[in-house]
Amino acid sequence: SNPKAQLPMRCQTALALALPSMIHAFARGARRLRRDVRALALAGGALPSRDRFAPNLVSDASGPTTAVLVLGKDEYDAWLAAQPADAQAYLAAAGFAKFKDDGLVLLPERKWAFFTKNASALFAFASLPARLPSDALYTLESAEPLPATAALSWGLGCYSFDACKGTGAAPKPDDLPKFASLVVPDASDAAAAATALRGTYLCRDLINAPAGDMGPAELEAVARDLAASAGASMSVVEGDDLLEGYPQIHAVGRAAGEAQQPRLLDIVWGEEDAPKVTLVGKGVCFDTGGLDIKPAAAMLTMKKDMGGAAHVLGLAAMIMDARLPVRLRVLVPAVENAISGDAFRPGDVLVARNGKTTEIGNTDAEGRLVLADALVEACREDPDLLIDCATLTGAGRVALGTDVPALFANDPGVAVADELVAESAAVQDQVWRLPLWPGYREQIDGKIADLKNIGAGPYGGAITAALYLAEFVEAKDDGGAAPPWLHLDMMAYNTGAKPGRPEGGEAMGMRALFRLIEKRYGK
Repeated sequence: SNPKAQLPMRCQTALALALPSMIHAFARGARRLRRDVRALALAGGALPSRDRFAPNLVSDASGPTTAVLVLGKDEYDAWLAAQPADAQAYLAAAGFAKFKDDGLVLLPERKWAFFTKNASALFAFASLPARLPSDALYTLESAEPLPATAALSWGLGCYSFDACKGTGAAPKPDDLPKFASLVVPDASDAAAAATALRGTYLCRDLINAPAGDMGPAELEAVARDLAASAGASMSVVEGDDLLEGYPQIHAVGRAAGEAQQPRLLDIVWGEEDAPKVTLVGKGVCFDTGGLDIKPAAAMLTMKKDMGGAAHVLGLAAMIMDARLPVRLRVLVPAVENAISGDAFRPGDVLVARNGKTTEIGNTDAEGRLVLADALVEACREDPDLLIDCATLTGAGRVALGTDVPALFANDPGVAVADELVAESAAVQDQVWRLPLWPGYREQIDGKIADLKNIGAGPYGGAITAALYLAEFVEAKDDGGAAPPWLHLDMMAYNTGAKPGRPEGGEAMGMRALFRLIEKRYGK
């Protein structure tokens, strides 16, 4: 029978009137519940410790250890031939009659053998922490000295982002560790690995955190914690206060609502008379595309649109951790490109900090707008080196794929850019320079304003975006030259999982930038 038919007509009417509000209230409660569950993991913008790799990289063994014999392809056959016949039969049965790259086998003498084509490759050892039994402490043995990157490789293999998993995923007191631990006897190798891992873990964590838990306010909280831990100062310009000096940051972020007001984060660290290094990072904490809304599939990973901010904060953590003798400044325009009645519109004309005007051709080209205001402010101090990082264009990925950031430089920065490309190859953190070609400059001329925020067509989009930013890298008022400027356009995201590189947020070019700054200004 139909239960509704058994109700009096006035009850049916009352139920019909009440049902929409009941459904709305239930949905509102469900949304609150989801927020509460996430808040348990990321309350106030708190992230997992960026030192959480530390138990997996120890300086000395306090107990028994298990050896892992590392063998390259060129030495495998001789080693195999030297084994007793029963050991050779055992290895053949285990599938190792021939060399297998990334192969791992427990030998009869109760130590492990690991086979790798290139022990110097950054991720050569990244699979081992998850493959070896985690209830033992391991040492690496090799006929040749192992590369200094072995500890970093191991630590990268220990990364996972579990902060948003439910309470059932929390480890129990009697659970084994998630990853195996390695003894790193060389103190300098351990220190260098720890510096890189802290920066990388912070960068990845920031990108992986859900946008609902890593909006502009939460990103500010993370930046404040980082600054406080390093003894740096920090100031913030927020909300309508941006109208006085950073109008494009305000315009892009004003639609996000009261709780996630746009803001400019400004961290300063180091001696005033040291070489000035300024980092600017795009902090679009979520990008709907604005009124030129993205398709649903394109919006799925848009929590990563603050990847530039994650990179400059991770790089700042490395610089401050290593105490490089620089005067560091970090500028992060933190916004959410949201949709509301107050959102900026296609056809609007925005005025930047330096007075240049921009006609909006597409609200989904918002990152360059917020970077523009921050770059003008960065140039005010005439830094010795100015670097910006941004998940700026899909065109950059079409040109170089998802793993290699596109690098651009102004004329004073060309020599520095070439140095960065060389260092990126040396530390296996590749970037590649594209031309800041003036032949495309006319594509960003506005019709009713000085500039427009998109090019003339579907080609060369990474170049036209960089050319737009170059309009805001200026010399000081005294008529000198503009500072050397590097612009990195990056993916900041692994689209699939590999050992040491889980799917999700990724630091790209960050270690290369650290090496560049260390070599130019280091101790």
